[in-house]
Amino acid sequence: MASERKATADPARSLAILWRTREPTSRGAGQGLSVDRIVRAAIDIADAEGLDALTMRRVGEALGVGTMSVYTYVPGKAELVDVMIDTAYGEMPRPAVEGDWRVRLERIARDNLALYRRHRWMLRAETTRPVLGPHLVAKYDYELGAVADLGLTDVEMDAVLTLVLGHVKSSARAASEVVDLERETGLTDGQWWQSHAPWLETFLTADSYPTASRVGTAAGRQHGAAYGPEYAFEFGLQRVLDGISVVVAERAANG
Repeated sequence: MASERKATADPARSLAILWRTREPTSRGAGQGLSVDRIVRAAIDIADAEGLDALTMRRVGEALGVGTMSVYTYVPGKAELVDVMIDTAYGEMPRPAVEGDWRVRLERIARDNLALYRRHRWMLRAETTRPVLGPHLVAKYDYELGAVADLGLTDVEMDAVLTLVLGHVKSSARAASEVVDLERETGLTDGQWWQSHAPWLETFLTADSYPTASRVGTAAGRQHGAAYGPEYAFEFGLQRVLDGISVVVAERAANG
């Protein structure tokens, strides 16, 4: 899945800051700065204004320090975004593993969806090359626990988790686009479709397009628009879990 990040973090510098093995120089001493404070300020900016508004200068202004003082702790924006992602992963709840595998995966899916809703910028920042920080590793280890006792191979366990989280991210991205379009156009999805109603009534008739007319009308009534983010997420999640249940049943039968 493509990312809109314009810079690539240097792996060595990124890992050093993620695992806090890089010691700051004396430039930031005495100003109360720390990697954690800088990252928190950066997350607040990205949450409120998006990734495009995030610069090292902007972070410095938010903290009341010069830009070079920020660079003392974090070598660049790309590395900063890596630490922001890992820090956000650390916010996620990790309750004791309870219930059957389906209940566990549902909870994991909803927790990840909630994370994307809090930090929509993550949908742009994440790539298929994971940020290998401590919170990501802990998150991965915890979430694998949901399928650890199903008789799956290690590769299948990873694939199941990837499948569920892929659905979550796809759903979160679609829901985010709905929000962005409303902000950019000043119209909700419902209002946009209402403005197109005269055209639809004229051209999308039951005689000309019987299936599209019937199904489109039913979906529009259900969602109040052409697309319902919540319904799409719930429907898709259950179908993903249904598919996983087939694999689980096969492994149980062959075990």
